[in-house]
Amino acid sequence: QVRLVESGGGSVQTGGSLSLSCAASGKIFSVETMGWYRQAPGKQRELVADITSVGKTKYGDSVKGRFDISRDFDKNAISLEMNSLRPEDTGNYSCYALIVTRSTQLDAANYWGQGTQVTVSS
Repeated sequence: QVRLVESGGGSVQTGGSLSLSCAASGKIFSVETMGWYRQAPGKQRELVADITSVGKTKYGDSVKGRFDISRDFDKNAISLEMNSLRPEDTGNYSCYALIVTRSTQLDAANYWGQGTQVTVSS
């Protein structure tokens, strides 16, 4: 019923830039917070950045000042601009969204994209 479709990512050298996009579609009543998590091999998943329904942003400490998250409220989409990339930014990046759907009642749930790989080489 609800899908998150991601695009972007890829490989880049240290200091380079990449961008990610994610769009929610389906029977959506409202989209609350949207954001990105990442996970590197052997490490715990960590928050990269998220943005609320009123545009308030939050960033993981390791990406502050380098990454920028933005949101297109009309399209239920977010973008993540990643600059000054480092090898430690390598990982699988997953989009998520807290979405409210309506059938016989309103239901809120977290939805996840399929994940996209970001690789930064030194």
